[in-house]
Amino acid sequence: MRICIIGVGHVGLVSAACFAELGHDVVGVDDDPAKIAALSAGEVPFYEPGLQDIVSAGLEAGRLSFTGSHAEAIPGVDAVFICVGTPRREDGAPNLAYVQRAAASVAQLADRPVAVIEKSTVPVRTGERIKQALALQAQAQGTGMIHRVVSNPEFLREGNAVEDTLRPDRVVVGADDEHAHALLRDIYEPLLAVHDCPYVATDVRTAELIKHSSNAFLATKISFINAVARICELAGADVQTVADAMGHDARIGRAFLNAGLGYGGSCFPKDVEAFIHIAADLGYDFGLLRETERINREAKSWPIAELRRLMWNVTDKEVAVLGLAFKPGTDDIRDAPAIDVIEDLRAEGATVRLHDPVALHQISDRWPDVVRCASAEEALEGAHAVVVATEWDEYRAIRPERLAELLTYPVVIDARAVWDPVALADAGLSAATVGQPRTEVSVL
Repeated sequence: MRICIIGVGHVGLVSAACFAELGHDVVGVDDDPAKIAALSAGEVPFYEPGLQDIVSAGLEAGRLSFTGSHAEAIPGVDAVFICVGTPRREDGAPNLAYVQRAAASVAQLADRPVAVIEKSTVPVRTGERIKQALALQAQAQGTGMIHRVVSNPEFLREGNAVEDTLRPDRVVVGADDEHAHALLRDIYEPLLAVHDCPYVATDVRTAELIKHSSNAFLATKISFINAVARICELAGADVQTVADAMGHDARIGRAFLNAGLGYGGSCFPKDVEAFIHIAADLGYDFGLLRETERINREAKSWPIAELRRLMWNVTDKEVAVLGLAFKPGTDDIRDAPAIDVIEDLRAEGATVRLHDPVALHQISDRWPDVVRCASAEEALEGAHAVVVATEWDEYRAIRPERLAELLTYPVVIDARAVWDPVALADAGLSAATVGQPRTEVSVL
């Protein structure tokens, strides 16, 4: 197949590289000249395990290329995947301007009927809007060309995106005619031939709802266990054991039951808010998701509340923050909970000493007062307290005894449960660990 990918951000680039890995001829187009120049030179502009290798392999094999010209990318292809951003508007609804522009470029430049495939996360009924826009453009140009619109949502986890694309737990394809379904089946056939997973063939509207429903449910699961964590802290119980026992129930499962700082990243915050607006536009008040958002905001404010409780006064203190990326395995800081933690600390007048193994370059022009540290130990040395904001494995490897040696005050706010609370106490540290019984007496 000859495939065009419009938008080579995280989803678009991973999709382009993986489709090329499957044997298709793929061209990625983007309006960012610097990004296209870097990719054409084989340089991946963000951190994603395994992606550099398959981009290099695709370029070397001649199955993968990049261009800044839609006029070069679109003619001659069989399918166009729209992978552009759908950022939040001020009211929280998704901004579909980039989707509309991508569809318009297909209508103007395609030299044959193609499948126009939504891979960006879009509201239900966006496919109908795209179909109407394509038809109007064809009428205006007098071509009479009929393009097929398909919804093929992605379910990638940042840090596991290549694995999730080449070995997905399901492939969802929404189309309203058999020809489009047959085309998408052909595109995915090389994957399905070697990887057995459900192939869900449905209509466009249902496929569009599957993505928002999936992300909203996972976000709700995270907020639920964070609410339980607050109860455990007050009752003197252990949220880890609660979550483990819940997870043994096959109807519940253990995934996404890790109490912590809540959800972040480019998808969950945006998609939950968008789903609330989508439901409202359709006439339904999705109050459950509004509560999911409220609990998530509460989870992000937990570290500063615990610091105030244990230290009384955070002003003029130096606080080490370990982790900036919204999750391990990525350098993405979009809606990262660590940002809220850092902003809270700065607002209190604290000095932040920040470390992250891969994401520090994302804040080169941000927060000139934040001390960027080359190692975790550099961030910890002399700090009055530490907040763990991202559960990188290298932080788990730091022994509690070493924490006690490096910190000026023995205050640990373990918002990701990377250390054993008993080991922290045995090392003489006063620790607030998410979902664990609260320390009753301030250490200062």
